[in-house]
Amino acid sequence: MTSHSTPHPGMAPPLSPVDQGGVNALLERLQKGYAQRITGHIKIPAQAARYAPFPEGLDASIVAALQGRGVQQLYTHQRGCWDALAAGEHVVVVTPTASGKTLCYNLPVLQGVRQRQAKALYLFPTKALAQDQLAELLELNRQQSLGVKVFTFDGDTPADARKAVRSKGDIVISNPDMLHQGVLPHHTKWAQFFESLAYVVIDETHTYRGVFGSHMANLLRRLKRICAFYRVKPQFIFCSATIANPQQLAEALLQAPVTAITESGAPSGEKSILLWNPPVVNEDLGIRASARSQSTQLAHMAVDHGVKTIVFTRTRLMVEVITKYLKDIFDKDPRRPERIAAYRGGYLPSERRHVEQKLREGDVSCVVATSALELGVDIGDLACCVLNGYPGSIAATWQRLGRAGRRNQPALGILVGASDALDQFIVRHPDFFSAASPEQARIAPDQLLILLDHVRCAAFELPFKDGESFGKEVLVELLGYLEEEGVLHHEGNQWHWNADSYPANSVSLRSVADGNFVVIDRTDGGQRVVAEVDYSAAAMTLYEKAIYMIQATPYQVEQLDWEGRKAFVKRTKADYYTDAIDYTKLKILDRFEGEDRAGIEKGHGEVHLVRRVAGFKKIRYYTHENVGFGQIHLPDQEMHTTALWWRMQAQVLEAAFANRWQALSGFLGAAYALHTVAAVRVMAERGDLGRAVGDDQAGWSATQDANRRGGLRDAEGQPLTLENLCGTFAPTLFLYDNYPGGIGFSEPLYQWAEQIVEDGLNLVQRCACKQGCPACVGALLDAEEQRANGPRDAAIKVLQLLSRS
Repeated sequence: MTSHSTPHPGMAPPLSPVDQGGVNALLERLQKGYAQRITGHIKIPAQAARYAPFPEGLDASIVAALQGRGVQQLYTHQRGCWDALAAGEHVVVVTPTASGKTLCYNLPVLQGVRQRQAKALYLFPTKALAQDQLAELLELNRQQSLGVKVFTFDGDTPADARKAVRSKGDIVISNPDMLHQGVLPHHTKWAQFFESLAYVVIDETHTYRGVFGSHMANLLRRLKRICAFYRVKPQFIFCSATIANPQQLAEALLQAPVTAITESGAPSGEKSILLWNPPVVNEDLGIRASARSQSTQLAHMAVDHGVKTIVFTRTRLMVEVITKYLKDIFDKDPRRPERIAAYRGGYLPSERRHVEQKLREGDVSCVVATSALELGVDIGDLACCVLNGYPGSIAATWQRLGRAGRRNQPALGILVGASDALDQFIVRHPDFFSAASPEQARIAPDQLLILLDHVRCAAFELPFKDGESFGKEVLVELLGYLEEEGVLHHEGNQWHWNADSYPANSVSLRSVADGNFVVIDRTDGGQRVVAEVDYSAAAMTLYEKAIYMIQATPYQVEQLDWEGRKAFVKRTKADYYTDAIDYTKLKILDRFEGEDRAGIEKGHGEVHLVRRVAGFKKIRYYTHENVGFGQIHLPDQEMHTTALWWRMQAQVLEAAFANRWQALSGFLGAAYALHTVAAVRVMAERGDLGRAVGDDQAGWSATQDANRRGGLRDAEGQPLTLENLCGTFAPTLFLYDNYPGGIGFSEPLYQWAEQIVEDGLNLVQRCACKQGCPACVGALLDAEEQRANGPRDAAIKVLQLLSRS
């Protein structure tokens, strides 16, 4: 089967003894030679399959097609899904990676198409997943000439083929973005399809959380409105990786009861998980060897042992850096096929498909990827997974580790801890990691800005009737607001669209701003598009003189057309890469709730955020020394969001600290610790929650990663020093929702503020370092300033003061 299905007996060749020996030999080498770096070893035993017979009444041609693919019977969870759907229920299937979830929905859908001319809509978050599913269904069709017409419908579908998809498709495979912009606004063209729609399949449901998930819930509200218009009530089938609340998430997305199937009947091979802490290289400062160097070394050893490997990193830049290091080892000879490949967002579809094909065919020894390969794309028989840093959640960690050993084979997973606090907590507490529950996936579909966008889109699709609901909100006020804006007209008992605009085009389901940047190579005098970069990442990667890498090949940005969303590059032989320096400034606009106690204000409310990319560093490969600096001149990025904050009056600080620089050091260290524990408390991903330390009156603020990104900056972007910390000094520590309008984290954080401060204080006090380190307060200052100011002690003092609020 495809990546979604563990092969049944006879469907895939067993792992060769050589490969099995490679995994075992690699594990033995690591345990003997690097035992001091292994903080935990988790063994997951193999699991035998549990089977169930095909259901009675299953179409004989479908049975024959499955048998032709080696499927003689079902796994128990596949049969359980069939039975729940037969009872008229909506279903969410939550079983491990490669457990055969695909058949859970393909089986009833194919039966519906064959027996009653039903139609089905499949939604995947990425095009790669859609292509995998298309290939699987076409293969089943080929086995027995089932006559089921399967088409993809996405941005790559030619205009002249779209009519055939609408009129002839039995199964249409698409994505949320295309449903949002290409299907629902034009539903009258899809009338024939909607009138027979019986199933909606939503795969990789765990990805629909946060902002994306909140948009998805509203998109499903719009889909259900359209279905009601055509008098159909399709059954929804959700499939998800392991999260703590799959049933709750599915029900929040659908706003209807959903039956959860969580017991897997699929077999699995034995798996070993190692927690790996890089060695300490500076005991005084608590500095460890980089996770990057350790991950590269581990991938090197795995490939040497003949073990096919995937390395996951947290950033696109790190994908390119590690790919370069591995290519320098294994791909030095241009006469031999390349063994190392990179895979990340921003590559052109043709480049990604090429890498996917090489993975499936076994032509790649090691692939270095971001979360783009976290989902269920078929990546072949990889047996080792290295995580370059903790992904930010337990759920994502297990999802990525599950990408190795997908064909019932022994596998090895290695989590390499970075130096920051969250990583160090995870690798130092293996019992916590092994026992930790996956996180809760949270969405806020009634967040005002998101809801208003989709009410506008829904009104374009069908008129609203007086009293009609759309989620939990009463629509009268929103519809009245849109009438005042001139886009709706109220006549009789209906609200009609009254504008020339096409609202879906202006609403992005995934990002804050719309409009990707294209990267154009003009090395040889021509102009060839070689990559694309989403709006939110462009300022940090495509500034003029930046080094932008594709498959570890460096290009230098010569010109950036911000308005035209274009970056012009040329290939270069630079021996360095670039890293942008940014800083963030926040201003409180409105306090929703709060209290003042002992000279400390604790508040929750609306803030205005300005993010400026001020410059960049040039960092030499291998030595990672800073070999240059450059200025960046780009528009500021602004947003309104919600935040929890603590503001301390000047007299409180002056009584507690010898000087303002020491107080500032303490605030930055406290912010680092509070950000760590707050993200764990609300089970947010690392990027969902932001932190900053600022002072409205003095006009300065600290970036989220102050030291790594170039230090503290004043309002003009200049380095902040003790001399220009003048005037009234009342620093404010912010924890904010990192999305326009907020996504619902700051409110519970305010309610838990006392516990969060206590957790942060415990984190810093229990750290074994002397002065402060990335595991507690972050690498805030240089070595001399660390020794002089003691950021760890200063952070403890700030947290003790905050505990009084």
